[in-house]
Amino acid sequence: MLNAVQVLAENNFGDTRTGGLAGPMGLFLIVLLGTATVLLIRNMNSRLRRLPERFPQPVETDRTDSSATGPSDGTTGQESRTNLPSGHQQP
Repeated sequence: MLNAVQVLAENNFGDTRTGGLAGPMGLFLIVLLGTATVLLIRNMNSRLRRLPERFPQPVETDRTDSSATGPSDGTTGQESRTNLPSGHQQP
């Protein structure tokens, strides 16, 4: 019984008194991340304040006129299907 307690109480982590930099380094990283978060929040708030309250509505164009002709050559918007292959070759 005493032997099991001694095994559990044994320090298996090496010398904990030297090189104790983990605590201060962790604190430094937490403070650094907190500072970066605060600065990012302030920056985003200032950018949101500069936006207009309402954006102008886009001008609606008549879609029937734009679909009747092609984009630049003036052809109709419908494709001709006479030249498309049907899967069967004609002799």
